[in-house]
Amino acid sequence: MKVSKLAANLIGSEIVKIGNEVNDLKAKGAEIANLTIGDLNSNIYPIPALLKEEIQKAYQNNLTNYPPANGLLSLRTEVSKDLKNRWNLDYSPNDILITAGSRPLIYAVYKTIVDEGDKVIYPTPSWNNNHYAYLTSANAVEVKTKPETNFLPTADDLRPHLDGAVLLALCSPLNPTGTMFTREQLSEICELVIAENKKRGEDQKPLYLMYDQIYSNLTFGAEHVDPVSLFPEMKEYTIYIDGISKCLAATGVRVGWGFGPAHIIDKMKALLTHVGAWAPKPEQEATAKFYENPENVNVFVEDFKGKLENSLKVLHGGIQDLKAKGLAVDSIEPMGALYLTIKLDYIGKTKPDGGAIENSSDLVFYLINDAGVALVPFSAFGEEKSEPWFRASVGGLAIDEIKVMLPKLESALNNLK
Repeated sequence: MKVSKLAANLIGSEIVKIGNEVNDLKAKGAEIANLTIGDLNSNIYPIPALLKEEIQKAYQNNLTNYPPANGLLSLRTEVSKDLKNRWNLDYSPNDILITAGSRPLIYAVYKTIVDEGDKVIYPTPSWNNNHYAYLTSANAVEVKTKPETNFLPTADDLRPHLDGAVLLALCSPLNPTGTMFTREQLSEICELVIAENKKRGEDQKPLYLMYDQIYSNLTFGAEHVDPVSLFPEMKEYTIYIDGISKCLAATGVRVGWGFGPAHIIDKMKALLTHVGAWAPKPEQEATAKFYENPENVNVFVEDFKGKLENSLKVLHGGIQDLKAKGLAVDSIEPMGALYLTIKLDYIGKTKPDGGAIENSSDLVFYLINDAGVALVPFSAFGEEKSEPWFRASVGGLAIDEIKVMLPKLESALNNLK
């Protein structure tokens, strides 16, 4: 049966494919250490108790009708206060748009700014920019990054591509790597954006920067930096993506917010009104109540990110121990989020059954079946399948489960010849 060209050519998610394999095996009784999901096991990492109470109270009070298209004023007001207190960013409630998590915001940024054939720039690896570029028929320019720069793009990487571009998509802390821009790295990129926009005439679109900082509260000693704090003149070009999904372990609660230039936010609101992508009213009400006291956020985040950091340290330490034993592995010390970047340099090896590991996907499925370890290859984030780099998320496992998994990983890798 015929469908639209867009639907017919959609690329399926490699992460979903891996997840399906894991779920099928677990249903048959297999024990799998699932390091694939950018999500959290809510039994290990529940949302704040007060937030849960406020959500339940909002439902009991029958707050179950439509929220305003741009979100409850009470929540937008609390977000405005939090941005000022936490990052010294000045955005009024009218500059803020509430949606069901961050995905609708990213989609709306693309649809609001990008016309068919417009140039969009994003680094690889990065999360889902390739899919959003496809959905907007953009001319996607993928900028390959290097482990030497923690898989983050430099100004020199981006400079050759800025001419004529309308959107630059960046994320810090970065999904999939857990690495972050330094003040110097981001400053140099912002200077490029400012200089590019000064060259453009009134009849040209600006070069906008979409800055995804959904993991900004989950940092381990490193300083989170953002464009407008570095250069106030970036305010007219920067659209931020943020929310509670990660920092409050609330991925399923679906409350995100974007903020930026009023004319962009207004058009995003208008677009999403037709999509119906608002966060549920009870969850908005509860989040507003929770944010009324900044200590609610601070106390939860400090405890939560401490647990994530401990898990990441155990996993990173375990990979470094395997490296010290002579295995062809490595990892990049995590700076934020819930991810560890792991190198498993085993592409081209032969499995015990004689089959070949021809690419990163082959290695993923070998490790699922022979080690009970599930990772996501960087090919799911725009890299080639020949690259030996993988994302490991610690959100779904307890520390003890990570410790049990490491010897199984070691044994499976040692069995490759």
